[in-house]
Order: sequence, then structure tokens, then C-alpha cells
Amino acid sequence: MTTLAGLRDRVPAARLAAPQRPDFHHLLTLTHGSLQHAVDFTDHRLEVGSWLWVRPGQVQQWGDLTRADGTLVLFQPSVLDSATATAARLDDPHAPVLYRPLADDTAALSLALVHLTREFQALGQLPLEIHTATLRHLLAVLVLRLAHPTTPWESPAPSPDSAFLRFRDAVEKDFTRTRRVEDYALALGYSARTLARACQATAGVGAKEFIDRRVVLEAKRLLAHSDQSSTRIAAQLGFAGATHFTKYFHQRTGHTPIAFRAAVRDRAPR
Repeated sequence: MTTLAGLRDRVPAARLAAPQRPDFHHLLTLTHGSLQHAVDFTDHRLEVGSWLWVRPGQVQQWGDLTRADGTLVLFQPSVLDSATATAARLDDPHAPVLYRPLADDTAALSLALVHLTREFQALGQLPLEIHTATLRHLLAVLVLRLAHPTTPWESPAPSPDSAFLRFRDAVEKDFTRTRRVEDYALALGYSARTLARACQATAGVGAKEFIDRRVVLEAKRLLAHSDQSSTRIAAQLGFAGATHFTKYFHQRTGHTPIAFRAAVRDRAPR
């Protein structure tokens, strides 16, 4: 746990502004000012009282930290027991990022954060194993409160049916292996038309577009965070070669992979 002021003191601004892809969770809430924070290439504006949850594997870029202060909680996925992890949707790649709670949730979250902060700062007052166990329980309270608020994280969306949920999970697992709707339909036991209808009803796009968006997101993450060549990224994403990947990426983003990498890294404040 740290404050944003402490983060500014320890980490150079250029490093914070560069694209990062951590393998641990970030929970961030502000106590002063406002902050623009990009998660998976979407800008989110945090105000006092709002919460941001960045999950492992997502790419983030910090905004100007000189205009804000708050508390940052970092934790590995393995720190919580499996039941809590499931209930809090820790490994859900589709979970929302930004939460603006109303009064009741604000009070509950603030209290949970105060208890967690006090225990974190009380190292040495209890035996280490008791201190660690207490931290885990207090963290569990905070993430469960965030995952199950009384006010929604975002505008209510249509309730997904089982066909869409199975398709979404299959795409998350196999998007580097196949980009064909027919392959997913065959594997899941649905017709391609059924998947198309389910996807359109819940996500607002066709099944093929849904697959392509997931492939493009992973391509953007790799281009922004790593220095791998287009050839290596193409191989990771299941393309026959860099030429096929470049054409695919350009058709769907309007940028070549190299141009996108340059643009996303150039957005860091000087």
C-alpha cells in the first residue's frame, strides 16, 4: 500500500507514464484532485471517491500525478483464498474498470480501506503470520465490497445468456488459435447464427467482430508494452507471418503496428 505522493517520490514520472502490463492487481482511489488513467487504451477520469481496478494482464498508463493524491493497493492474485477470488471475480478479464459509488458504498469502502491501511502500517505489533492473515481478511472485505456494490459500476447491460458466456470464454481461451466463428460454433455445439445473435444482443457487435476485437486488443497490449517485432507478435497471435498481421491490424485500427506503438508511447507526458 502506498499513497500517490509516495509513488511519485519513488518512481520516475517517465517510467510511470510509459505503458505498463503488471501481473498484479491495482486498486486506486483518490482523496484529492483528479486523474486521467488509461487502461487498455481507454481513458478513465478518476475523481475523489471513485475507484479504479486494473487487473493482471491489462495495459495501463498513468496520467499527471502532480494533480492528485490518494491510496494505491497492490496485491498478487494468489494472496486471497480461492473462494474469495471467485466471489470477487479476480480473474474476470471482462470486469469493469471504473466505479463511482454513491453514499452508502462510499462509506463502506472508506471504512474498509481505513482498516486495511492501519493494519498495513502496524507491522511488528502482531506476530508476522497473524499480521499477514489479518491483512488478507481485510483485503478480502475491500475487494468483495468493490465486486458487489449496492450501486452498479456502470450502466446496466443486457443479461448475457449462456450461449454468449460460453462463446466469450472460448474466445478468451482460443483467440490465438482461431479467428473463425464456425470453429467456435462447432466446439460449443451451437450454430454460427446462434452465436451471432447472442453476441449482438449482449455485446452489440457480431461474433466475428467480437473475436477480432479481442485479437486486436492483445496485439495492442503486446505492441505497447513489449519491444517484440511484428514477426514475433504475429506468431504469438496465430498469424502466418508479419505481412498478414500488419494488414489485419491496419484494416481494423487504421494504423500499422509500428505506427500504433509509436503513438501510444508518445502520449506519455514530457
